Amino acid sequence: METASSSVLCGVDVLVREKFSALGRGPVGLITNHTGLTLDGVATADVLAESSQVSLKAFFGPEHGIRGAVDERVPDGKDPKTGLPVFSLYGERYEPTAEQLAGIETLVYDIQDVGCRFYTFLSTLGHCLTAAAKYGKRFVVLDRPNPIGGVAIEGPIADKDKLAFVAYHPIPVRHGMTMGELAKLIVAEKGLKLDLTVIPCEGWKRGDYWDATGLTWINPSPNMRSLAQATLYPGVGLIEFTNISVGRGTDTPFEWIGAPYLDPRRLAAALNEKKLPGIRFIPVHFTPLASKFVGELCGGVSFLVTDRQRLAPVRVGVELALTLRKLYPKEWQAERMMTLLVNRQAMDGVLAGDDYAALSRRWSAGLRAFANRRKPHLLYP
Repeated sequence: METASSSVLCGVDVLVREKFSALGRGPVGLITNHTGLTLDGVATADVLAESSQVSLKAFFGPEHGIRGAVDERVPDGKDPKTGLPVFSLYGERYEPTAEQLAGIETLVYDIQDVGCRFYTFLSTLGHCLTAAAKYGKRFVVLDRPNPIGGVAIEGPIADKDKLAFVAYHPIPVRHGMTMGELAKLIVAEKGLKLDLTVIPCEGWKRGDYWDATGLTWINPSPNMRSLAQATLYPGVGLIEFTNISVGRGTDTPFEWIGAPYLDPRRLAAALNEKKLPGIRFIPVHFTPLASKFVGELCGGVSFLVTDRQRLAPVRVGVELALTLRKLYPKEWQAERMMTLLVNRQAMDGVLAGDDYAALSRRWSAGLRAFANRRKPHLLYP
């Protein structure tokens, strides 16, 4: 078990220590949300706004807004504290416009990710990198740790012809990279002509989960409330677009799943028979107060992680899908899983009821290739 001996410094802490030198003296636009904080808990937005060495001109906000409180499309607005304009990148547009970037020399990105391809902060990063290249802006990433570690990579590579806002780039479901590393990968693989600077974290190692960093947990989005949920999310989240509740509208989203048509004991028994490493399944009932199946009693399973180091969350998600397909072929709307799986071959395997070993063999070559693709862009030991 990892233990935190001292706190990791994130990119913003290094930026402050180095007196903002990486930003130059030109006007700055900040892409951030409530997770952009210094080690002492001061918002990056406030640090840059209050510094005499930085000319901050505007904010750009991702899904959930710059304060992280909105669980729907986000409008443009004005920051009440600084009076600066806030341009939403999760409303009418995903990418800053030429007009919004007029007068800005450098875009700065500081948002905490959770290490999963379909978490939308990665797409916001990618769209902003593209805009910066298009309009000749410098780009600085203030890096942060991957909270579920940077060693393990899992799952199929997203099909290039099916990329979307929940799959910005052809990478696996669990990519094992930081936002700074992904920025380098995207710029290189998309051939973007861009002046990119990544300010790395100090003290973070690839094998570290969040609880080894000494950093305070801040919910990156309203339903991502703990490291346990982030650890399970790359797998459990895969089935969220199907007719299954993943626990939204309860106190523990992504720590259990259910639906009115599921028999909890039958489902738990079938999953436990698989003897998946690092996890057990417990039959439960719950009633969501929001989101899917509001007010309906759902049968399902909760997830008990017994060994995080052996847990393979993407496998858990795929095994869930295979079990639902076998037990509830008529009730469970399997094809909707494609929205986040984004790999036709893998989806066809789920529909056909193939076992996990056969499925994973089909994407193993892509994973090996990705491991080599990412190597030149890794920043941490």
